[in-house]
Amino acid sequence: MATLWDNIEKLSAVCRAAGAHLPDEELKALQVGKVAEEAGEVMHALHGLNGLTTCGDDHTWSEVQNDLVGTVIAALLAMHYIDPAGARATFDEIFHRRMRRGREAAAAA
Repeated sequence: MATLWDNIEKLSAVCRAAGAHLPDEELKALQVGKVAEEAGEVMHALHGLNGLTTCGDDHTWSEVQNDLVGTVIAALLAMHYIDPAGARATFDEIFHRRMRRGREAAAAA
């Protein structure tokens, strides 16, 4: 069974092939921008959930979750674009560090 990172690597290969005509640094920047775009979709769905859109879109929590997952995928792809060989290890290191801070804060409370 493929892991999350195995799937990210496969998707990254497909996306990189589609952008093969662009310089590597531009591909990286565009993928980081995609994270912001996906996060904007989360906010649009959240506004729609609360009836705050000007286009009359109604949204559900399920759509908010769908867009959150899209944001996570875009972020993991961006990490893979930046460092294909080291993205997993970098993610694990940062994740562990951030979780340690959370565990320390919870223990102190």
